[in-house]
Amino acid sequence: MSVKVEKTENKNEVKLEFTVESKIFDEGMKKVFDKNSKYFNIPGFRKGKAPMSIVEKYYGDQIFYEDTFNEIVPAIYDEAIKEKKLDVVSKPNIDIVQIGKGKDLIFTAIVSTKPEVKLGKYNGIELEKVEYKVENKDIDEELKRMAERNSRMISVTDRAIEKGDTAVIDFVGTVDGKEFEGGKAQNHELELGSNTFIPGFEDQVVGMKIDEVKDVEVKFPEDYFSKELAGKSAVFKVTLHEIKKKELPEIDDEFAKDVSEFDTLKELREDINSKKVKQNEEKSKAELEEKAVKIISDDSEVDIPQGMIEVELDNMQEDMNRRLSYQGITLEQYLNMLGKKIADFRKESEEPAKNSIKYRLVLEAICKDAKIEASDDEINAKITELATAYGKKEEDLKKNEDLINRIKETVKTDKAIDLIIKNAKIKTVEQKNEKEEKAEKTESKKSTKKSEVKNEEKAVKKETPKSSKK
Repeated sequence: MSVKVEKTENKNEVKLEFTVESKIFDEGMKKVFDKNSKYFNIPGFRKGKAPMSIVEKYYGDQIFYEDTFNEIVPAIYDEAIKEKKLDVVSKPNIDIVQIGKGKDLIFTAIVSTKPEVKLGKYNGIELEKVEYKVENKDIDEELKRMAERNSRMISVTDRAIEKGDTAVIDFVGTVDGKEFEGGKAQNHELELGSNTFIPGFEDQVVGMKIDEVKDVEVKFPEDYFSKELAGKSAVFKVTLHEIKKKELPEIDDEFAKDVSEFDTLKELREDINSKKVKQNEEKSKAELEEKAVKIISDDSEVDIPQGMIEVELDNMQEDMNRRLSYQGITLEQYLNMLGKKIADFRKESEEPAKNSIKYRLVLEAICKDAKIEASDDEINAKITELATAYGKKEEDLKKNEDLINRIKETVKTDKAIDLIIKNAKIKTVEQKNEKEEKAEKTESKKSTKKSEVKNEEKAVKKETPKSSKK
C-alpha cells in the first residue's frame, strides 16, 4: 500500500491518495463473501451453499465492491493518518478512482487538519468576579419548592374550579364541525394557569362546576406545530369530572423533620444556606473562568475549517438527540413541534459550535505555550474519581486509550484555566439585589433624560441666531 499526501488550495486541508494492492482487495472480497454467503439463494444450490464464483456470475462481482471497501478501508485510513502524523479534525471526503476484482484499489480522501492558533495575551488579563449573596428570600423560595414537592392533591366539591386547581376533564375538539387527530381525551388532568394547553382554553374552563359541560372556543396559534391546524378556530366540548387542589404542608419544625435529617426548621434553613453558598461559589467560579477564556479567545486568531465545524455540529446534534430521548422524543420530533427542521438546528448552532471549537483550540495552545502536562498521579486521580462515580474497575478504565487521552486533555485544560485565573487581575463585585438594580435603572433613566434635555437646549441655542446691534 502507498499513500501520497499533498496540500490543497484550501488552508488547513490535505488530500491523501491511496493505492491498495489488488491482493488485499481480493482478500477483502473473499471475507465479505464468507460473511454474507448464507443470504444468497442461487437456483440449483441450497440457500447459502453456492460458491463465490457462481454468485459473482449470477449477480456480477461488483455486488461485493461497496462492502469490501467498507471492510478494508477504515483500518488502512487510520494507519495512514498515524504514519503521516496528521492531526485530522474532519470526516474524510472520499472519491474512488479505481475499484474492481484483480485491480489495485485507488481512492483519495480530502481532510481538514487542526489549524494553528495565533495566541493572544493570557497572562495578566483583567477580570471582574461577581460574588453572589444568599438572601432570606432565596432560602424561603427553596423551602417553598420543597413544600411543593411534598404537597398532596385533595378533591374539591363545594365550589367552581379556580385558577391553580387541576381539572379532570373529557374533551372533544372539532374544526369546522369535524373531529381532528389528537383533539380527544378522557380523564385528562390539566392544571389551570400552567399554560400547557392552547391559548385561551384554560381561562374558559375557570368557573366550571363538577359535571358541567361547556363549549370552549379557541384559535390555534399561527406557528402551531401541526400545519393542518395552525391558525384555525376550534371548538372543544369539555366535561368537568373532578376538581383537585394542591395542599401544601405547613413549613415548620415538623415539616423539617419530614423532608430532611434535621429536627428544626432553623437547622434546615442553615443547611439550605450552606448549600446555596457553595452553589454560588461554584457559579461565580464558572462564570469567571468562562469570561477569562472568552477574553483570551477574542484576542486570539484561528481559521477554523468548515469540516471541523461540521463534526462539532454532528456532536451537538447527537447530544441533543440523546437528551431528548430521555423524554421519549427525538430531535426531529421536537423540532417539528417548533416548526423547524434539522437544517435549522444546525444553522442556529453554527456560531456556538465555532465558539466551542475556538475555546478548545485556544486552551490547547496555552497548554503548549506554557508547557503544561498531565502527570500520572493526576490522570490516576481522575480515573479513580470516574471509577467511583460509575461503579467501574480502575484497571478496565486504564485499558481504554481514548478515555485516557480525554482525561489527559481535561487535566491539562483545567491546569491552563487555573494558570489564567492565578495570573489575572481580578476585581470582585457583589451581586446587586433587586432594589439596587431598580434604583440603578431609575437613576440611569434620569441621567439619560437629563442628557437628552441638555442636548436639546444646546441644539436650540445653536439654531437661534444672535441679535446684532445697529
